[in-house]
Amino acid sequence: MPCAQDAAIERADDVVDELLGEGWQPSDVALIATGSRHPEQKARQEEGWEAYWDSFWYRDQVFYGSVLGFKGLERPAVVLAINERPGMDRAVERLYTGLSRARDLLVVCGDPEHIENVGGPEVLKRIAGH
Repeated sequence: MPCAQDAAIERADDVVDELLGEGWQPSDVALIATGSRHPEQKARQEEGWEAYWDSFWYRDQVFYGSVLGFKGLERPAVVLAINERPGMDRAVERLYTGLSRARDLLVVCGDPEHIENVGGPEVLKRIAGH
């Protein structure tokens, strides 16, 4: 889903709503961000680290996290919000980690130019489905 960096979280939220409307279970979906944390992630983390990670197992909730915090985890459906600013350290690591967290469905929301700059033209081509 092409969008500007500052609109990636909002677009990712729309995709999560669409997935839930299509019948995906909340516990099957994760929204992970490469840059600033999603407001829902921030709110859950304010309840404490343990409460935040407990929410990963809740069947009635979508999980919200950062890409590097989601390293080693997966969900059937992952919505990846590429909301980092250009030139951030570890951009390649965040992109590749985010691209590898979905078991069945991956939806990438971000600026195609940024994705190409970070991952190269072949990565953009595969994401775009061409």
